[in-house]
Amino acid sequence: MKSRDHLIRLKRFQVDERRRRVAQIESMIADFARMVVDLDREIASEEQRSGISDPTHYAYPTFARAAVARRDNLKRSSDELKDQLDEAKGVLGEAQDELKKAESLDGRDKMPAIEAATRDMGLARLARA
Repeated sequence: MKSRDHLIRLKRFQVDERRRRVAQIESMIADFARMVVDLDREIASEEQRSGISDPTHYAYPTFARAAVARRDNLKRSSDELKDQLDEAKGVLGEAQDELKKAESLDGRDKMPAIEAATRDMGLARLARA
């Protein structure tokens, strides 16, 4: 029984770790999305200030050009994180399934003991009567 309890604790730990990983990736994606919005705002402000919104124009602001590159990098990174998130959710689902299996095996092992204790209590009542 102790090995089964150890297995269940291990599976719970793995599920918790997978959940933390999923939450961490989701948080990073949200942070990147906020940064992209901020950069979009800064790019628009710089374009409005300079009066040039065409990135191919020779006088396009250097700051806006750098912000566009950073924004595009953040979008690519966010897309990669979304792929990692899908994978992490799959791994989490597998870990949850393994935990359920371990818990159900533990429940089946405990059932005969519970049934025996119930039967013994019933016999004890009959003996007292």
